Amino acid sequence: MSGIKKLRHLLNQTGGQVHPDLLSEIARLEQIVKTTSRDKLEIPQEVSQMSINPTVQLIKLGWKNLTFFLNSEGHTSHPEPEPGDELVLLWKDPNSGTTKIKPASNEDLLALKIVVEKITPEKAAQEGNVSAGLVDAAMNRAVTKGILLAPKSRIRRDPAIFLESDAIDESFLSSDSFTLQWHITQACDLHCKHCYDRSLRSHMEFNQAIKILDDLYLFCKSKQVKGAISFTGGNPLLYPHFPELYRAASERGFSMAILGNPASQRQIEKLLAIRQPAHFQVSLEGLPEHNDSMRGAGHFSRVVEFLKLLHEFNIYSMVMLTLTKDNIDHVLPLSEMLRGLTDRFHFNRLSMVGEGANLRLPDKGKYIEFLESYLSAAEKNPILGLKDNLINILYYKKGLKPFSGCAGYGCGAAFNFLTLLPDGEVHACRKFPSLLGNIFQHDFEEIYESEIAKRYRSGCNACRSCAIRPVCGGCLAIAHSYHLNIFEERDPYCFMNI
Repeated sequence: MSGIKKLRHLLNQTGGQVHPDLLSEIARLEQIVKTTSRDKLEIPQEVSQMSINPTVQLIKLGWKNLTFFLNSEGHTSHPEPEPGDELVLLWKDPNSGTTKIKPASNEDLLALKIVVEKITPEKAAQEGNVSAGLVDAAMNRAVTKGILLAPKSRIRRDPAIFLESDAIDESFLSSDSFTLQWHITQACDLHCKHCYDRSLRSHMEFNQAIKILDDLYLFCKSKQVKGAISFTGGNPLLYPHFPELYRAASERGFSMAILGNPASQRQIEKLLAIRQPAHFQVSLEGLPEHNDSMRGAGHFSRVVEFLKLLHEFNIYSMVMLTLTKDNIDHVLPLSEMLRGLTDRFHFNRLSMVGEGANLRLPDKGKYIEFLESYLSAAEKNPILGLKDNLINILYYKKGLKPFSGCAGYGCGAAFNFLTLLPDGEVHACRKFPSLLGNIFQHDFEEIYESEIAKRYRSGCNACRSCAIRPVCGGCLAIAHSYHLNIFEERDPYCFMNI
């Protein structure tokens, strides 16, 4: 149904009369949409800087709410047209090629103004008395809509090592985001039997932490990616300046998650007053008795109550389990207990470092059988998430499209992910010693581009010819646990050729 016919239908239903100027205006708008849809103007696939989609048009109308008559299908309630000036944006979506039309919001206009007048987000933030993060977020939303075009991410896999194949497409070879797992304190209210690191590392000063945020912000800008921080520890909420650091990260536009222990309602309310976290992750190590033997008496019940609190505040919750030979049979029963209590339940294989060296992993055959059972259960239990890279071997053998692997791109160590410790040490992965440098001596750019970082993100040479390399690569931490050469010998649990 054309816009004019929709308009007549609406007014017939309400007994209204069609104003001649209104008919003329909607006919003009409809003609512009048709012309734009037929226009062969090409949208560039790559740009070197933030640019306006060349198909964008800003149209001034003399009536409001007219875009409804070109967009709406099957709505039961609709805004009525009314006299008054309204700016409308019209453009072709860069991905689908479909023509889009909407009233121009102040945020849309700000994004266009910044690009046209070549204003830096920092200057725009200063002039508007808001944080640079808010301006960046507005620009990112304009890119998502297709109004603006952004340069491609500079975080890309080495094409000589990570190849496209029938199983792997280009989307797995570059990341549009970068995550810093920030262990901001070693202080912890638990003493878990599998803890990777109980060493005495003093937490950094608040002014040092702010400098790190600024450096991370510049790094993400230079790589043309969105920045994310997973605050952890120890227990990150025990860092003496955590609310202030959380606020500073929010002001810089980072997506923020918390990986910690159950917190009080008051602590959660303080964070929500700043910004809702992307998710809050806690850990359980099995059914109640086993979990409490690992993490301390009463821990299981505290986690359950905390998950209820997160649900009450509409915070996305995750539960992580560290898989050992002692709890492998707990995973699926535990997942049933957690159904409805948490949004996502994952497991990671134990890295036998630190106090984890006193525990053991299940044998390989048992583990492969477990993965089969886990995938079967995941079809029925919506909270079961996929994380271990080796699950992609099963997907490949079943002819299924692979999932994105541990960190979104197989092993993300030193690729779209780095770990920062309280004393400034930067590691490729927290699950085993993988030192790249110290942030107090070198910035993120220097550390990321170092030869040792490149070596870690290249992964294991034995995996190079594998058809699913970009979404797998096994787990370097597990290879390290078995005293293998992680750059030459693959994850000992790999069963690709079995």
